[in-house]
Amino acid sequence: MAEPVDVVVIGAGPAGYPAAIRAAQNALKVICVDGWVNRDGGTALGGTCLNAGCIPSKALLESSELLHRAQSEFAAHGIAVSGIGLDLAVMQKRRATIVRNMTSGIGSLFKAAGVTAMFGRARLLAGRRVQVTRHDGTSTEIDARNVVLATGSVPTELESARFDHEYIVDSWDALEFAAVPRTLCVIGAGVIGLELGSVWRRLGSEVVVLEALDSFLAIADQQLAGEAARHFRKQGLDIRLGATVTGAQVVNGSVTVAYNDKAGAHSLSADKLIVAVGRRPYAANLLAPDCGVGLDQRGFIQVDVQCRTGAEGVWAIGDCVRGPMLAHKGKEEGIAVADRIAGRYAHVNYDVIPSVIYTAPEIAWVGQTEEQLKAAGTAFKSGVFPFAASGRARAMEAAAGFVKILASSDTDTILGAHIIGPMAGELIAEATLAMEFQASAEDLQRTIHAHPTLAEALHEAALAVDKRAIDSINR
Repeated sequence: MAEPVDVVVIGAGPAGYPAAIRAAQNALKVICVDGWVNRDGGTALGGTCLNAGCIPSKALLESSELLHRAQSEFAAHGIAVSGIGLDLAVMQKRRATIVRNMTSGIGSLFKAAGVTAMFGRARLLAGRRVQVTRHDGTSTEIDARNVVLATGSVPTELESARFDHEYIVDSWDALEFAAVPRTLCVIGAGVIGLELGSVWRRLGSEVVVLEALDSFLAIADQQLAGEAARHFRKQGLDIRLGATVTGAQVVNGSVTVAYNDKAGAHSLSADKLIVAVGRRPYAANLLAPDCGVGLDQRGFIQVDVQCRTGAEGVWAIGDCVRGPMLAHKGKEEGIAVADRIAGRYAHVNYDVIPSVIYTAPEIAWVGQTEEQLKAAGTAFKSGVFPFAASGRARAMEAAAGFVKILASSDTDTILGAHIIGPMAGELIAEATLAMEFQASAEDLQRTIHAHPTLAEALHEAALAVDKRAIDSINR
């Protein structure tokens, strides 16, 4: 009988592949099994994030933003341009090339680290045995000392708007349109809905976003959410809140969407309908009944704070377990689990996980919102600095938005940071690092920031916490 493999990782997405690499770095024998199949039938590492989510969406967001800026901003810089046009085929080819290079890069990383990649569908059996069914139908079994489940998530489908992947589409389909829809409806004003809606609005679509909740971006600080809503509507996104979709029907090459709001029943017609109401954990045919691993009521694999399941030597990480469905959260869990398997110290701070929405302006936050602090009865103080007062932002023609810092009234410890504005996704890293080290607002106040930079906005927001801002009016 073959010697058991030290670690079998099921899933090569942003949680699984870092777990496999770190386990190999820890001198363990590792096999990583992945079942991803592209639309052309080919296999690829990287999971949803690299193949159909984070990376391709950012490629299209960048391309579409450049087109928008050329059309609407360059004149302000004294740059006269004419004959600007869109070649969507070239734009989509660029996206596909980036994805292909990134996914093949994981294969190179596996080879360098000594990880064995195996393609096929994996199923966890009792006793940490893993059955792998290859895409050609053949199967094999692997004995493992440890198994890491990292199967990710899939788009949530609505009963009232079933995917046909042509007219009623998921987020993957929406990244691969061959033509710009004249009219587009998006169900869900969350991260995915706003990013995809922004891409196709910039490229020329008339976009309606239907959101079932009465509040916009309920997960974010509501001062930030209000600012974001104002900018999105100014850009032409028709955002309708409190709108519950009751049905969607394809008629004569377009989709008729029925929905209800406080004013009653309505309908609209669109060339395409993107359903972006969230994602659900993926565990289809993953767990044999006697494997010892359980699911909760929402379908997430049950784990403890260290990502251990109910079966000895079986771990689970990423989107298929509790917590935010974020690639970087999954990555840190994967690294931590690989270190725990090797007997090393590991820790994931779930209180300090940043979130980013890559729209324009960008939106980012970490820690608690003002609403959460009020609900918990936590005494806090707040400082806000507008990018309109930033020389760097003005020079970039990107003065929309602000930085908001929340700190404890008692200890001055930073409790949350919320940014809407240029490069928010990069700027949030400073606030995240500060919070990881339990820094105070005064610590940021006394940290010298280069001038002129966007990062100065964090410095000034920290000063504003104590009504000591220099470059804006303290209120």
